[in-house]
Amino acid sequence: MSTATLAPPASSGRPHDRSSIAGVVPPATAETTIMSVWPSVASTGAGQFFGGLFLIDIGMWPVTIGNLIALASIPLMLMLYLTMRLPWAITRYRLTNRRVTIDRGISWKVEQYVDFDRFDSVEVQVRPGQDWYHSGDLVFRRGTTETFRLAGVRRPEVFRQACLKVQQSYLSVAASV
Repeated sequence: MSTATLAPPASSGRPHDRSSIAGVVPPATAETTIMSVWPSVASTGAGQFFGGLFLIDIGMWPVTIGNLIALASIPLMLMLYLTMRLPWAITRYRLTNRRVTIDRGISWKVEQYVDFDRFDSVEVQVRPGQDWYHSGDLVFRRGTTETFRLAGVRRPEVFRQACLKVQQSYLSVAASV
């Protein structure tokens, strides 16, 4: 009977390849994406305007004025959605192990960001017309001052909770170092 020894896995030499927990990278080592979301049509003024119209509940369901406007505006809303996805206009909101960013363009260049130590609360603000899309703005605050805003986040509470949990982890590790 032969005894085999296991060799350690090959590493590319990058420090984050030797993480003790798979997928977990210390912020001091490298910036890693935790979650990404894309802004909805509700991030635009036109989307919010039409969202307000779609909510008109006059009539008998399913034939309401809002539903008829929604049906008639499908081509326009499709064009609005597709213009948001053009290579020079595409935007995503990204939560990393270091910060929250707004990335733009097909090369995902960071346009704006907020570090975890620059806010102490995150609230959801639903502007008129955004509730039809189940969207809202995430407002990052330090005290009473707004430090950062993500417009038109679809299902914003999920992204808000993720931001707060990652911030808590980041700040607790930073305090212990």
